[in-house]
Amino acid sequence: MTDLSDLFWQASLSDIKRGYLYDHPSDAFICLICGQSFVNGVIYPYEDQLFAAPKFIQAHIASQHVSPFHFLLNLDKKLTGLTEHQKTLLELFYAGNSDNEVANALTTGSTSTIRNHRFSLRERQKQAKLFLAIMELLEEQVPKRNSFISIPRSSKAVDNRFAITQEESAKVLAAYFKEGLDGPLTSFPPKEKKKIVILRHIMHSFAVNQTYSEKEVNTVLKRFYADYVLLRRYLIEYGFMDRTADGSSYWVKL
Repeated sequence: MTDLSDLFWQASLSDIKRGYLYDHPSDAFICLICGQSFVNGVIYPYEDQLFAAPKFIQAHIASQHVSPFHFLLNLDKKLTGLTEHQKTLLELFYAGNSDNEVANALTTGSTSTIRNHRFSLRERQKQAKLFLAIMELLEEQVPKRNSFISIPRSSKAVDNRFAITQEESAKVLAAYFKEGLDGPLTSFPPKEKKKIVILRHIMHSFAVNQTYSEKEVNTVLKRFYADYVLLRRYLIEYGFMDRTADGSSYWVKL
């Protein structure tokens, strides 16, 4: 598996570790593995018992996905960088096996070999921590619009890189807003030029020199597309909007 939702990539490390997050706008707990959501305040039946949403989503993950560990471990090597042998070792370690038990289970190598593998994985963990810290410091230091991690994030950079005529814009809008320009979108295009046309159009719904709460931004975006989180993310990434560090306030970037 190589395709993960935008919601997954936006989640915090702690959310990814537990396999779900709480979405404030919808007041629901969303599974990061399959996307199912469970509304806060609703009671869900499970194995002759009744569970509130926070408890039920844990039962859902255990019954449907085994655990976040197993889900993450079985992601494509392109995402995890783990070989099949390393995955096997990690699964055996996760089950609580000692080095000697792992060596016996694999029927190859010795206890000292398994101990060396465990040491190498711990060293890799340290490297990952350092790299994560470096990248977070980079993101804090360099304005997001200048980050090399994503596609151009400032409106100016987008304009310079993707010259779009009025005729091209009209064709794109007609193709993706089949029920009218007030929405909804039939889908969100993968091609950059088309994304920009749609995002520019959506920006007409926000007033300049006005501050919006995240809930207010979501309300506007829901009119255009069910996955309003995706739209909100791209508006920030492409430099059409900016926000405070805690995400409490949004505004149009000039």
